[in-house]
Amino acid sequence: MTGALWTAAVVAALVLAWVVLQTIVRVRRLDRLHARTDAARAGLESALERRAAAALAAAAVTPGNQTDRLRAAVAAARAPTGDREAAENVLGRALAAVDRAVLPPAVLEELVDAEQLLILARRVYNDAVRDTLGLRSRRLVRWLHLAGTAPLPAYFEIADAEAGVTTVAPATNPDLQVVALKYDRVSADRRTEG
Repeated sequence: MTGALWTAAVVAALVLAWVVLQTIVRVRRLDRLHARTDAARAGLESALERRAAAALAAAAVTPGNQTDRLRAAVAAARAPTGDREAAENVLGRALAAVDRAVLPPAVLEELVDAEQLLILARRVYNDAVRDTLGLRSRRLVRWLHLAGTAPLPAYFEIADAEAGVTTVAPATNPDLQVVALKYDRVSADRRTEG
């Protein structure tokens, strides 16, 4: 063999080794991302169930026709068939219509905690989906079908309640003034980037 042929063989072996290494790295990362997405989905389902339970607790102490509306919304959200996101949005709107001032403190605290946990769980899940879809869109992953038969994850989009914003009960001290603050996510993100 001539020197040029040896050089070509070495270059081809190095390219092949690089492709195999990249494939192994991508397969491992893709597997971890799918496991992360599955775990985040389980957390999201748990948070949705906790909000539904808190909604039923609120319905038990809510006067008027809001009780029936909340129970129907919870039943639709727990239904095994149908559009889950639409049903969860209906439940969210029903919860937004509840006068939080009439709820007992324990029920109100559980409801607020459940709503905030749901916001966090949905963001974690959607971040995992974004990362998984980003890796699955890479050329090497698509060309070599490295995702195998794993289903393509989908985002879970529902309207979030404003984090930490609830219907405020009248202050017990009339001298106190209630100030409502709006959380500006874009400005907060810019402050933490720097």
